[in-house]
Amino acid sequence: MRIDHFDFDLPPERIAQMPIEPRDAARLLHVGATMADLEVRDLPSLLQSGDALVVNDTKVLPCRLTGKRRDAKVEITLHKPVDATTWLAFARPARKLKPEDVIIFANGFEARVSEKRDAGEVALTFNHTEPDLMNALETHGYMPLPPYIKRDTGGLDADKSRYQTVFAATPGAAAAPTAGLHFTSGLMEALQARGVQVIRITLHVGAGTFLPVKVDDTDDHEMHAEWATLSDDAAAALNAVRAGGGKITAVGSTAVRTLESAARNDGTLRPFSGDTDLFITPGYRFKAIDRIMTNFHLPKSTLFMLVSAFSGLTRMQAAYGHAIEAEYRFFSYGDACLLEPDRTTWGNAPG
Repeated sequence: MRIDHFDFDLPPERIAQMPIEPRDAARLLHVGATMADLEVRDLPSLLQSGDALVVNDTKVLPCRLTGKRRDAKVEITLHKPVDATTWLAFARPARKLKPEDVIIFANGFEARVSEKRDAGEVALTFNHTEPDLMNALETHGYMPLPPYIKRDTGGLDADKSRYQTVFAATPGAAAAPTAGLHFTSGLMEALQARGVQVIRITLHVGAGTFLPVKVDDTDDHEMHAEWATLSDDAAAALNAVRAGGGKITAVGSTAVRTLESAARNDGTLRPFSGDTDLFITPGYRFKAIDRIMTNFHLPKSTLFMLVSAFSGLTRMQAAYGHAIEAEYRFFSYGDACLLEPDRTTWGNAPG
């Protein structure tokens, strides 16, 4: 399937640079057979007692580092642990880095390039092990905001809390599951009062989520792998929701990919723990979810392909056109949409 099916023109001013406060005051576009302009705090009214909302409890690490290699500046973004001392990372500039080079981040905190890979990726072996490595990251690292959010080196202190969901509990992400950034304790209480279960999964979002699709056809794209887990208790709870007639709403593409990776062909869920590189494009038949709450995504991105697979490419093109005209805010710090499925398109990829 050609990538240009998923292209659209987005005015730069629609890219949010700062989040809305309070979090649940963000706008929410409800997309089904028709569209409705709402706010995130209206979400409980769109769900029913007995439904489930699935959220990602990954916690973003301050995993962006600035160091020096022989007096040359190097920027590093860690994205996946290999063991207690070694991480895979994206380096900039990576071209001049060689195996065994040492990058110094601070006095007593450094890493050796233990492997050089393609596309700017390296393996770094630190002179610290956990938990000292985590402490060093908290001291010397900063939040790995996506490249379209413009900040000076180090970012803003406010980003340390704002680029983190209220569910964040399991450290390991190199990016936030951004649909979850809209939730507040008050919204959680309203969902509970509505009779909606909130069930947690974990998927550690990798920096690869920001990598552009560089091929012309989806068949040639290699999806980055991310570690995910769905516990026994969570799988059982979600199966009970479905068995009782409730609907499952996945908050964000990370929850979608975790649940679909764990789904059997009959739609029931099994416990899951491991890497997933599931690449969802139009033609995919969803098994485990009934709705998606997500942010507005980049043109030609794997995330826009995923939502187009769920709600139909034509419907999503119309929804994004409406969002641009109505001045919704896009991307990580932007507004959200609640997507209903268009099952007539499942299994049918555009030509």
